[in-house]
This record gives sequence, C-alpha cells and structure tokens, in this order.
Amino acid sequence: MTAIVWLRADLRVVDNPALRAAAAEGPVAPVFVWSPEDDGAWAPGAASRWWLHRSLRALDEDLRARGSSLTLVAGPAARELPRLAREFSARRVFFARRAEPAAAEQERRVAAALAEAGVEARAFEADFLYDPEAVRGGEGKPYRVFTPFWRRCAQLPPPPPPCGEPGTLRAPARPVRSLSLDALWLAPRIPWDAGLAAAFEPGERAAARELERFLGDGLEDYGRARDFPAAPGTSRLSARLHFGELSVRRVWREASRRGARPEAKGGFLGELGWREFAAHILLHNPLTPDEPLDPRFAKFPWREDSSGLRAWRRGETGYPIVDAAMRELWTTGWMHNRARMIAASFLCKDLLIDWREGARWFWDTLVDADLASNTLGWQWTAGCGADAAPFFRVFNPVQQGERWDAEGAYVARWIPELARLPARWRHAPWTAPEDALSAAGVKLGRDYPRPIVDHAQARLRALAAFAARDPRAAKAPGGLA
Repeated sequence: MTAIVWLRADLRVVDNPALRAAAAEGPVAPVFVWSPEDDGAWAPGAASRWWLHRSLRALDEDLRARGSSLTLVAGPAARELPRLAREFSARRVFFARRAEPAAAEQERRVAAALAEAGVEARAFEADFLYDPEAVRGGEGKPYRVFTPFWRRCAQLPPPPPPCGEPGTLRAPARPVRSLSLDALWLAPRIPWDAGLAAAFEPGERAAARELERFLGDGLEDYGRARDFPAAPGTSRLSARLHFGELSVRRVWREASRRGARPEAKGGFLGELGWREFAAHILLHNPLTPDEPLDPRFAKFPWREDSSGLRAWRRGETGYPIVDAAMRELWTTGWMHNRARMIAASFLCKDLLIDWREGARWFWDTLVDADLASNTLGWQWTAGCGADAAPFFRVFNPVQQGERWDAEGAYVARWIPELARLPARWRHAPWTAPEDALSAAGVKLGRDYPRPIVDHAQARLRALAAFAARDPRAAKAPGGLA
C-alpha cells in the first residue's frame, strides 16, 4: 500500500522521520504542495522562493538516486492531498509538524479533509529539539524569557538521536502526473539572483558539506568569532535549518560530539536554543508577526518616513556599518547576525520607523526568512517582544562599527567607494578631513551619502517617544549612545 510523505520544511532524506516511517510500510510517494494561499500574509518571499526552487530540485535528484522521485502539485493542501491519495491509492499521509500559525491551521484542514476521504494523517515532530508545546513553566504557562526557558529544556530528556536514512525507496506502482518545477514559478523571471547563487548552493548534500565545514573550522571559536561580520565566524546554517535540508537534531548531535555544550555562554548550541525559543513564543503568541507582544507598543508613535525607509533598504543611510549590512542582504540574501541587530536598531530607533516595515523587508530578501526567528529578532530590537532589549537601548551605529568591524573590512567589502578611506574614518566618513576624502576618491553627497539623521538627536527623539508612552522610561539609563 502506497503511503504519501507530505514534505514541507523538511526537504531532506537523512533523519526525516516521516519519510523513514512511510518507507518502512511499503512504496512511498514523496509530495511537495506549493500552496502560498495557505500561508496567508506570510507566504514565502522572493529570496525564500529562490532557495526553495533549488532545494526542491536537489531533493528530487536525491530521491531519484534512491529509486523514487518528487511529485509536485499546486493548490490548497487540503484539496490536493486527498486527490493525490485517491490517485496513488494511499491510505496514509505522513508529515512533520510546523510551528507557524498558518501552517498549524493548514495541518488541521488537511487532517479533516483526509479523514473525510478515509485517509489517515500521521504527524511527526521533526523540526525542533523539544516539542514547543511541551516546554512549560512551573504553573504550566509558556515562557517569555530565554534563560528560564533554556534551563527548563535542559531538565527534559535529551533530544532524540537522528533516525538515519531509509535507504532504497520503493516507488508507487502507478505514477501520478507531477508539475514541472518551473511551472511553480519559484525562480526569478528577471535574473537578479547572481549574488545569491554565488553565496549559496541549496540542497541536502551542500548542507551536509556546510555543516562539516563549520564543525571543522568554526565551531571551536564560535563564541568569540560570531560577533564580527567581516570574519567567517558563523555557521551559515540558518537557511539549511529553515528549509529542513539539515535536521536540528542532526546538527545538535554532531556539534555535541565535537565538544559543544548547551550551557556554554555564547555557544553554538545556545543559538539553537534561541531558535527553539522563537518557535515557542510564536506558537503561544500567534499574533506576534503583526502585533507587539508588549501592549505598551500597541499605539506607539512610529513615523511615516518613506524616504528614510527607502534609504535604509538601499544601504544609503550615510552610516557605513548599516549600509554595508543592507547591501550584503541585497546582494547575497543573507546578513550577519550582529549586522542584523545594528541595521534593525537604526530603523526602529534612529528613524523611528515601525519594526514591521523591517520585518517585511527581511522576509522578502532573506534566504533564511523564518517567521518565528524573524519576528522574535525584530521585536527584540524594537523592545516590544519576548526577552526584548529595552527600547531605551539604542545602538550607536558608529561605535558599533568601530567595535565589531575595527579595521573596517566589512564596510570596505560592501561599500567599495569607501575602501580607500583609512580605517579610522571608515565608520564616520563625514569626520574625515577633506584631503583624506580626496585621496580616497570620496566626495560626500556624490560618491557616498551624508548621514540622513544625526544619531544623537535621533536617539533623544526615540527616548522621548517611548517616555510619552511609559513614564517609567524617564528614569531609565541612557542606553548605548
């Protein structure tokens, strides 16, 4: 009897519990349903669709090497999966749960439609180390602060080991028509993706190589090197985990074998813990992609500033560390995590633009756009979410650049017009003497913009806006000027 495996954010063969369980019962029909309508307002953005196109192609190649293939269909999953069950004569559909609110609702609709058709739906936990629903506080309440959440996770049984791979997969006796990958229109129609292709190779095999590279070259020094955007100190595994080309349990197990410990401050396993925490917050607060968790920010006086937003998106704010970050994002579909915090702080605090504008832009341009992590990160920076940095903590973009990119290498890479300017002025080129600017071939306002806001004044404006909403802010420390 053929079983359908409904693949979603688990685009892999190794350590895929749904695929392995289905293969143990007989012929398997791996299926991907392209249904952006099921995702509602948070359907995959342009960079995510680029990655998805290539990851699906790689997955189909891996399945064919094992005697199977990927069936592609488009339309609401609650309509397409019962139809495929009839055509494959399948009596079971296996799938992995997801934490996003729209995905959970999709699962409920699919399960109901399959039950009506006499087909069993079998769900697996495969995307997290711990069940996001099971981690609760002493009174059974969900957490809002990371440290007690992670401490509670440490008290639970250790994450289950990876389940390996199913080996040879038996194809269904009767094939079903599949759409071509190009028919899903995931790849860009206008070729803007050269930078993404140069930076990343989607697919499970490439993900395994990336994991091995990181474990061998980056894990030991991760806690120190991860904060410097010019250095290759991060894992760059976020998109791999989001699309499920690697299971988080496999990454956890391999990193643990190389000496990583969950309690290590700033360590890699703790960063996986933040991924778990983000899913936990989203699961229990499903409105947070569109609404602040902190009710004080429900009617916060964010500014309408189309020119400022446009300059931020284009990397033309006049603050080099911010602009380098935004240009890295636009070129590669990825941004260093430290740079993400600096760029996000500038939008929310210096420009006083609603964090949701930034979250939407990241959603469309990041290859690793993950609803839980994206929401947590933006609300953290804006000061309105779980475990958030207080709003009065305002990053100074010049000092942040000088601290985390002391030699200006990150700026020089992404803003080549400043590459010849000596490093001591590279994070604040408006302070450089005219002869230094001339020698570097830089004329401010022509080759590189002057700052669109004065940081000191913008910081005071942001603090005043917050104090108007919460009088306690008047007694708050000055934050990072």
